[in-house]
Amino acid sequence: MAGTEKAESRCRLEADGAHRSRRRFVRQLAAITCAGWAAPGTCQRAGGMPRRSGLELLQRDNLVAWCIVPFDAARRSPEQRAAMLEALGLRRCAYDWRDEHVPTFEREIIAYRQRDIEFLAFWGEHEQAFRLFQKYRLHPQIWKMVAIDEQGTDEEKLTRATETLLPLARKCQTLGCSLGIYNHGGWAGHPLHMVALVEALHRRGFRDVGIIFNFHHGHEYIRQWPDLLQRMLPYLLCINLNGMNDNAMPKILPLGEGKHEVEMIRAIVQSSYAGPIGILDHRPDTDARIALEANLAGLEQIVHRLHAS
Repeated sequence: MAGTEKAESRCRLEADGAHRSRRRFVRQLAAITCAGWAAPGTCQRAGGMPRRSGLELLQRDNLVAWCIVPFDAARRSPEQRAAMLEALGLRRCAYDWRDEHVPTFEREIIAYRQRDIEFLAFWGEHEQAFRLFQKYRLHPQIWKMVAIDEQGTDEEKLTRATETLLPLARKCQTLGCSLGIYNHGGWAGHPLHMVALVEALHRRGFRDVGIIFNFHHGHEYIRQWPDLLQRMLPYLLCINLNGMNDNAMPKILPLGEGKHEVEMIRAIVQSSYAGPIGILDHRPDTDARIALEANLAGLEQIVHRLHAS
């Protein structure tokens, strides 16, 4: 069967899922919770879902699918994508896009609503999307990387980065959306600079601004991770996981196949972080379902290791 036909066949069969694996994973996490690794949360966050702690963070309904639109080799439609997420037991999606996806923004929103999938976040900014958020009364996080002229002192860079983000911060405030500063390299992608930028915007009156931290853009911080995590904790909106080797070799790696992600995830579950956890596709040569399944399987192995140690 040709590659395209295989992808089409896979899309038609999304609803079959991996139900036995999913049920086993839920039972294992429930047992871990009962054993005292994670006390049930009592507070509520956006979407009416309880705040998590400990290994509860890694339960499937707290996971967010990320980088599954332009990176999907199967080139799914919004409806096929929603069916795939439902089949995998993933209830949340952060939506990334390219110009070709703009005409289907509304279909994406509708497809997720029909399958009770949370539109947790939106990449970047687009006026058509903002109008649709108002139409459908959606309040997703807005994830934004910051690119600035990196000449000058840290104070000058902070001022430029703050001024760059002010228009979007105002827009997010109007929409009732959180603004998430997204690490993507450069001066503004350093965790401590992200903290300084968030605090600068808070002082300007934009209190609903936080940090999106991506493992796959943070290889240089592996050994500093426990300390940097503590510095970012008050402002973290989402953490996106990835397999982690030294020197980003390779940059994108399924969970469980790297050298460092187990200890990095251990630091998260032992911290006070209580928000969503992202898992990636980000492999343009791979069917998004295959990439997500690999990360779900790797995460299951990591849960076993954390429970046993």
